[in-house]
Amino acid sequence: MADPKGFLTTGREVAKTRPAGERVKDWNEVYVPGSLLPIISKQAGRCMDCGIPFCHNGCPLGNLIPEWNDYAYREDWTAASERLHATNNFPEFTGRLCPAPCESACVLGINQPAVTIKNVEVSIIDQAWDRGDVTPQPPERLSGKTVAVIGSGPAGLAAAQQLTRAGHTVAVYERADRIGGLLRYGIPEFKMEKAHINRRIEQMRAEGTKFRTEVEIGKDIDAAKLRRRYDAVVIAAGATVSRDLPVPGRELNGVHFAMEYLPLANKVQEGDLTVSPITAEGKHVVVIGGGDTGADCVGTAHRQGAASVTQLEIMPRPGEDRNANQPWPTFPMLYKVTSAHEEGGERVYSVSTTHFEGDEDGNVQALHLVEVEFKDGKLEQKPGTERQIPAQLVTLAMGFTGTDQANGLVQQFGLELDARGNVARDDDYATNVDGVFVAGDAGRGQSLIVWAIAEGRSAARGVDRFLTGASALPAPIRPTDRSLMV
Repeated sequence: MADPKGFLTTGREVAKTRPAGERVKDWNEVYVPGSLLPIISKQAGRCMDCGIPFCHNGCPLGNLIPEWNDYAYREDWTAASERLHATNNFPEFTGRLCPAPCESACVLGINQPAVTIKNVEVSIIDQAWDRGDVTPQPPERLSGKTVAVIGSGPAGLAAAQQLTRAGHTVAVYERADRIGGLLRYGIPEFKMEKAHINRRIEQMRAEGTKFRTEVEIGKDIDAAKLRRRYDAVVIAAGATVSRDLPVPGRELNGVHFAMEYLPLANKVQEGDLTVSPITAEGKHVVVIGGGDTGADCVGTAHRQGAASVTQLEIMPRPGEDRNANQPWPTFPMLYKVTSAHEEGGERVYSVSTTHFEGDEDGNVQALHLVEVEFKDGKLEQKPGTERQIPAQLVTLAMGFTGTDQANGLVQQFGLELDARGNVARDDDYATNVDGVFVAGDAGRGQSLIVWAIAEGRSAARGVDRFLTGASALPAPIRPTDRSLMV
């Protein structure tokens, strides 16, 4: 146990953020560099080392949280990194981006603020990189088997790294010009600087993983050719089809999907563009959708110099405490103030967009909305609550509906879909097509980064067993497991 009295003597402290007025002037990560290291040992010491650590159940990866908390408390960073990497290929991603369902399941959280598990995790991995503890782990011998991974998001990268380390020759195919999937072009720089992705890619290259960018399977290479070239295929293409809003005025200039808006801002930071073709500068911006992607749009608009930012959510505002129907250790839906919300803007709940209004040149100028409420389990409009707000840039951040079928990938492979439109798979992550597997959002639907990594690791085990008849790779979850739904 880290500190037997730590949970009694030490209060919860989290990473400090830079002043909002300062950080909106740049795209660097919002946290004060080095602010965690002086406090993280005592924060790790708050861990109770429970007899039944429910934080394990809250994490799809099955992270060994009490173990690496103990090492972090003792400042044995090398041992902490080893335990952290035992279950998670990319803790620097999850430590920055995951909503931390592990903390919601922390036993201390029953009646006190939970352990800052996410902050401990990111401290361990940042120390590991700084100390040189993260090194390539190439296989001792090659199997002679080849695997293609379609998609380079967290699921694809996790599957690729596991399979490479198992001795297979792995090539990752990515349709964008850089590796990383939504980590690269969907997550703004201020939430995770892309240097964290770049050094992982270099580690994977040193281990033997091959990367092929600007290649779209289904268009540039057809499925039959890919299957002939490789012994197995892992589809980790994500659920990239954005949910649309079919209301009058949707066709106006200035109404965009979030995934049209955010990647361009990231390309500016990559040096590909001087100014984004879709910019919030000087405009009244409306973000439709109250989730994390919507918050990313809010923070991006602040940094581009928006005149105002309004975020709309059709559901009621969540409470600040757990509801009775979301008891510990489940992941509760709580009111959350992200760093982007701290920077300004207005959040409006229980409203629905009725239509957009444009000018004579076809540019959006206003958004018309109406308040809604639940009646008999259904959302209904409240008469007399209609109003309009200025809107010169609108981003649709309402989630995703499934994997892209327009490029022919699903049809060319002959993949079966489940009732939700995702690629169907069995407990080994195998599809109906022999030698073709699926991991991440393509098979699960839109979900969290921690689920993507867990599924990538699990699918790698299924592929390894398919290729060799057995596998020593760990499998954190099965796709039919509903005990950890978040």
